[in-house]
Amino acid sequence: MAKTAAELNLPAEIKYTDEHIWARVEGDEIVIGVSDFAQDQLGEVVFVDVPGVGDTFGSHDEFGEIESIKAVNKLFMPVAGEVTAVNEDLDGTPTLVNVDCYGKGWIIKAKPENMADLEALMAADAYRASL
Repeated sequence: MAKTAAELNLPAEIKYTDEHIWARVEGDEIVIGVSDFAQDQLGEVVFVDVPGVGDTFGSHDEFGEIESIKAVNKLFMPVAGEVTAVNEDLDGTPTLVNVDCYGKGWIIKAKPENMADLEALMAADAYRASL
């Protein structure tokens, strides 16, 4: 059974997009993944297709796909930037996205072209309200 908006884990220090992607600043990089809402709606994640380190994307560009037992969904960059790391653990254990979407289930790290672009993303309360 799907969680209600009130039951969702939406940490306040993270920014969100209307495509259900989250971004958290770590130094001069951002860590990117899918929100608790997204993983809850997807159900059990069975595969995550990620780009290569060094690949660059514009804001809202598709950077990969996430596949569950229910559906395949595209993943979109929250801001323009270059991929600096991919979560290799998702190859063998894609359900990390379900178990710990903001921790061990992160998908990529990127160096944004402009950190100020993160200000355009939604705060947790605005994201929760949009659901």
